[in-house]
Amino acid sequence: MKNGRRGLLIVVSAGSGAGKSTLCRALLRRRRNLVFSISVTTRLPRPGERDGREYYFVTEAAFQSMRARKNFIEWARVHKHFYGTPKNHIERMRGAGRDVLLDIDVQGAMQVKRRFPEAVLIFITTLRFEDLRRRLRARRSESEGEIRRRLTDARRELRFLSRYDYEVVNDKIPAALKRLESILDAETLRIRR
Repeated sequence: MKNGRRGLLIVVSAGSGAGKSTLCRALLRRRRNLVFSISVTTRLPRPGERDGREYYFVTEAAFQSMRARKNFIEWARVHKHFYGTPKNHIERMRGAGRDVLLDIDVQGAMQVKRRFPEAVLIFITTLRFEDLRRRLRARRSESEGEIRRRLTDARRELRFLSRYDYEVVNDKIPAALKRLESILDAETLRIRR
């Protein structure tokens, strides 16, 4: 462990279009001790995504085999696809004193919190729900039906907000990033850690 400190387990969740991935990438560039946990998924790569960078893309059969061998600290079915967080990488990094960032949905976040009560859960929101709709349309990567489904899911996910440790409103990326860094700084300095 680095300086005798076990690394933080940081979970960031948000509805589609809240800017979670953008904020996570920026946070990783700014914090040298922070590593990203790459999830395993059964969905197809989006344009520009590479296996092993954004996700590990696997077949549903491979995913179910990994799940049966208990290779995930959490897994969930989201938007018709399976996602899971591989446990070996997380345990190795935290044991080395590195903080680990998980970009996962609320189902996975609740599983992580049950297994790791010390995990820090952060929910990214927007000032107005309409901002999510506008951002999803601007991405031009989903059909109108997919956008409606993602917005319905985002409303459902907001019901879990009270079970998170922090809410960060993403009104502007630099301000939201500063809020995220403040949370990590405070959590790192907690005496109980």
